[in-house]
Amino acid sequence: MSESESENVGRVVAALRAGELVVMPTDTVYGLAATAYSEEAASRLYRLKGRGEIRPTAIVSASVDLLFECVPELRSLAGGIVRTLLPGPYTLVLPNPARRFGWLNGNRPDTIGVRVPLVSGPSRDVLEQVGALVATSANLVGGADPRRLADVPEGILAGVTATLDGGELPGIPSTVIDFSGVEPVVLRDGAANAAEALARVAAHRILTPQ
Repeated sequence: MSESESENVGRVVAALRAGELVVMPTDTVYGLAATAYSEEAASRLYRLKGRGEIRPTAIVSASVDLLFECVPELRSLAGGIVRTLLPGPYTLVLPNPARRFGWLNGNRPDTIGVRVPLVSGPSRDVLEQVGALVATSANLVGGADPRRLADVPEGILAGVTATLDGGELPGIPSTVIDFSGVEPVVLRDGAANAAEALARVAAHRILTPQ
């Protein structure tokens, strides 16, 4: 990493640790992000995006192991699913019986959305230093998903403390699958093929029956 990249990562990490908002690349689109550990920071994120707090927003973790530290129940309830699909371009909705991170779960407090993006370079450095973020696409509600930093609306950029430029991204948001019920439900078929994901999960369950 160059000196300028290192300095930029430092600014983004400092902003997140201070409870401020940032824009940074994921493995799919540019995201509007804040620390996942602060309800106040999450509320500011919702307001800036123009998104109602009743809508759930995923926790984005640096690793599967850290995700299990944040939500320990996932190890036994959905550990196989998590390790089968993550890291990768998926958002998984999973059971959350302890109702952890309630400020992220909107009107579904007994579930939690989780992401472990497959990122490298500066984005990876930020996640490893900060741990867990709350993140959503860096657009206004109903707007196009940004594939470049230049695609992020001025209104979003004006409300963040720091940005990280990761070049051009695929521009297709993560595939969202709800595994909280008896049968999985595909909520959004996005960057990854949902049918392939369900087949991988089914194969895991056959090989390691519960």
